[in-house]
Amino acid sequence: MQNIRFPAQVLRGGGVLNQLGAVCATLGKRPFVLGGQQALAAVAEPLAQQLRAAGLTQTAQEWYGGECTPVQIERLAQMATESRSDVIIAVGGGKALDTGKAVAFHANLPVITVPTIAATCAAVTPLSIRYREDGHFLDLYHLPVAPAAVMIDSALLARSPIRWLAAGLGDTLAKWYEFRAIYQGDAANGFAASSKANSEICYQLISSHAAAACQAIIDQRATPEFEQALDAIFLFAGLTSLMSSGAHAAAAHALYEGFTVCDKTRAFGHGLLVGYGNLCLLALEQRSDEELQQAIELARACSVPLNLAAIAPTLSEHERTAIIRAALAAPDMANMPFHVTEAQLSEALARVDSFTR
Repeated sequence: MQNIRFPAQVLRGGGVLNQLGAVCATLGKRPFVLGGQQALAAVAEPLAQQLRAAGLTQTAQEWYGGECTPVQIERLAQMATESRSDVIIAVGGGKALDTGKAVAFHANLPVITVPTIAATCAAVTPLSIRYREDGHFLDLYHLPVAPAAVMIDSALLARSPIRWLAAGLGDTLAKWYEFRAIYQGDAANGFAASSKANSEICYQLISSHAAAACQAIIDQRATPEFEQALDAIFLFAGLTSLMSSGAHAAAAHALYEGFTVCDKTRAFGHGLLVGYGNLCLLALEQRSDEELQQAIELARACSVPLNLAAIAPTLSEHERTAIIRAALAAPDMANMPFHVTEAQLSEALARVDSFTR
C-alpha cells in the first residue's frame, strides 16, 4: 500500500499573499502564526491586514525557536491548543515551515505554509526534518497529511537574498542527481516513472533558467524565468518526492546530514550543502571528468558552493573526518546502490575540490 499526500491547494504567482485571508477563512477562524524572526517581520503587517479583512482573530505570532526540534514542536503545539487556535500559518524558510507542519500535526490542525525564501520544497511536503537542540540532525519526521494550502508569492520571494535561491536550486538539482543514482529502472511502476519525469523537469528548468533567475533576484524582479525556477524548487521537486514509491535521497543529502555535526558548517544552509553534495555524489559514482565539469558549471550558475573551502575555509582534518563519518552513518547514505566507504567519500570530496580549487 502507498499513501500519497498532496497539498490540498497551491497558489502561485506575484501577489498571491493577498488571498491569504480568504484561504484561511475556509480552514478556521482563529489562526496561530509562527515563523522565523525575519520572515515574520517582513510579512507581519500585510498578513495581519489579510486576517482582519477576512474577519479572523489571530491568536498569536510566535518565533518558531530557531531549530525544528521536538521540544519546540511540543511547545508551540501546546500554545496553539491553549489559545483555542484552529489553523496554523507557518511563515519563513524550511526549518520554520517544517516546524509549523509538525506543530499542526501534533495539535490536530490544518496548516498553511507561506515560504519567504525559495530554499527548499518544504512548503509542499508531508515531512519535517527534525534536529536536536544543539542543531545536529535528528531524523526525518514523516507526517500523515500535507499542508492544507501553500502560498508561493513570487513578488515576496524575489525580495529575498540570492543565497537562499541558490540553496533552493542546489537542493532541487539533487532531485535528479540522487534519483538517477538510486533508480532501479522499474519502467512498469507508474509512481517511479512519475518521480523520474518530475526530477528530470527539475533539472531541465534549472539548466535553462538558473542564471536568469539569479539575476532576477539580484534585481528583485519576479521575471518569468524566476517563476520557472520557483516551480522547479517548490512544485516539481515536491512532486518528485510525493510520487516516489521508495527512497529518493542519497549521498548528497547524507553529506548535508554529516555537515550538521560540525560547528563551522552546521548553519551554512541545507540546500547550499546539498548542492555541493551533488558534485560529490557524481564523483562517488565515478562519473567522467567531462560530466563532472558540466555539473560544476551548472552549480556555478546556481551560485552553489563548489568546494569545501567555500563552505568552511578553516576546516581541520579532524573536522573533515567527523563530517565524512557522520555522512556515512546518515540514513540517506544507505539508499546508495553500493556500499560507500570512508576512503571513497574522502576521495570524492578531494576530486571535486581538485576540479574547483
